[in-house]
Amino acid sequence: MRQVVICFLVATSLASFAASNESSGTFITSDNIRLHYIEAGQGRAIVFVPGWTMPADIWRPQIDALSGKYHVVALDPRSQGDSDKPAEGNYPGRRAQDIKELVDHLKLEKPVLVGWSMGVPELFSYIDQFGAANVGGVVLVDGFVQIDTQRAGMFPQFAIQYQVDRKKATAAFVKSMYTKPQSDAYLAKVTEASLKTPTNSAMALMMGSLARLDWTDVLPKLAGVPVRYEYEPQLQSQADVVKAKLPSAKTDVYQAGHALFVDEPEKFNQMLETVMAETAK
Repeated sequence: MRQVVICFLVATSLASFAASNESSGTFITSDNIRLHYIEAGQGRAIVFVPGWTMPADIWRPQIDALSGKYHVVALDPRSQGDSDKPAEGNYPGRRAQDIKELVDHLKLEKPVLVGWSMGVPELFSYIDQFGAANVGGVVLVDGFVQIDTQRAGMFPQFAIQYQVDRKKATAAFVKSMYTKPQSDAYLAKVTEASLKTPTNSAMALMMGSLARLDWTDVLPKLAGVPVRYEYEPQLQSQADVVKAKLPSAKTDVYQAGHALFVDEPEKFNQMLETVMAETAK
């Protein structure tokens, strides 16, 4: 019983520490766009980039669990969350530059970059443009490394659903991201956050992500950098591509939905602890 009480007190103290050290920040990009981010904790940095139309706060299980030990930063990409919603710059190359400018703004040294879904090609574009010299590690979460033309052809139909009834399509999409039970209040909150992205910008983001269907030539540029690919079972083919092009990369499959870091936060957070230990060597 004494050990249980001690563990509870330690966990409560860490949560309180994280909450008291969390702040909301903004910075202005080189093309004069105000971007918002959540920042918490101290020490070596982890930067979280959410997927299509999703907010920084979707990384809450990681912010709360890891900010007691690390400097955690979660970005609202342009046109998402509480960041500005410009009509321009909604494509991987510019959004990758935004991530780089965030790293420079906060003067982060060799952060571990974590990108989910659409954040995966954005991290590839980051490495392609700026190299890996100031990157401690890269975690690619359930996103495409290589898209075949058949799969790419499915995106326009998906986009039409959003044009016909944005609210209904968004609610359905958000619900589909999880396999573990989530409360109605939580799903409503994520849906509301997703709807902050203007429909035209959401479509531009989707089409922008299809401008380049194959990022495999970027993987060799990450040789010597800890790389993880975390995925749900239906993206096994993408994990195979990562291993083929970068044998040093490690892959983990989750029995979870697209938002696997919410469905299985303990497994995901332990993976990040492992990555941080590797980058400390």
